[in-house]
Amino acid sequence: MWTTPRNSAYWLQILRCFHPCHSRLGDCTSRHGGGWRNRQAPWLTSLILGLALCFLASAQALAQVYKVGVVPQYDARQIAATWQPILAQVSAISGVQLVLQSSPSIPQFEQQFAQGEYDIAYMNPYHFIVANRLQGYQPLVKDVGNQLYGIIVVRKDSPLQKVTDLDGKTIAFPAPNALGAALIPRAEFSTLFHIHVTPKYVLSHSSVYLNVILGQTAAGGGVQKTLSLQPPEIRDQLRIIYETTKVAAHPVVAHPRVAKEVQQKIQQAFLQLGRTEKGRQLLAKIPMKQIGAATMEDYAPLKQMGLESFYIQE
Repeated sequence: MWTTPRNSAYWLQILRCFHPCHSRLGDCTSRHGGGWRNRQAPWLTSLILGLALCFLASAQALAQVYKVGVVPQYDARQIAATWQPILAQVSAISGVQLVLQSSPSIPQFEQQFAQGEYDIAYMNPYHFIVANRLQGYQPLVKDVGNQLYGIIVVRKDSPLQKVTDLDGKTIAFPAPNALGAALIPRAEFSTLFHIHVTPKYVLSHSSVYLNVILGQTAAGGGVQKTLSLQPPEIRDQLRIIYETTKVAAHPVVAHPRVAKEVQQKIQQAFLQLGRTEKGRQLLAKIPMKQIGAATMEDYAPLKQMGLESFYIQE
């Protein structure tokens, strides 16, 4: 990153380029009848201020950094390992500097986007509905190759076979508003199956699966994408007993304070990344199978699901 020069000798060199006596600026007193510095002071001051403002504006544009938030479905190390290479590539393609800002938990992430702390964010679809209402976030891209749906898992050797068997049981969830893993399941337990469960919120999807395996809870809520990314020794000990209603996948969104042209650069950079083999490999780690443009209309059906009754504002 470069800095704006402030040395007076530097500005004198600039002035020499503009003044008609630029070869020997010090001779202006004799050439113009003396007192040049006093008579030209307004011109000199205006030029210096104008040039300074131009350089400062350029430096500010180059220094602009956009904070990126990612819903913490996994631990911080895994999120950083997944997203930092992606953001580095998107930054290089777009010329827009993107920096990952981590969040320790989903409730903390919710507070941060509700306050508009992120310039760019990757969030679950219902988070987006809330973020759009509170801050005006707009969708840029999403996985168009898959839809999001929740799953309820039990240990492979569990006697539980169907959702109604969960009545009265303790169920692990990442957080109350994790869409596929908690929000939709809790809503459907109540409205479709009329059962009552005791939720245990354990901060991440990985923790949900561990709680189930260790027998800390009878079952757990997750999503197919996060289950598929678990190590075989975890994944192979679990069995899916229920899949929820399917909705559009997680979007990457932008806060309205981000200029439209910058949003377009970021969107196009993500799409360009998805057109290369290396880029597809990086995006698959999110996981995002097939990246495409996202629109508000993609998420309109969520508003008809009655989830607001189950959304818990921290």
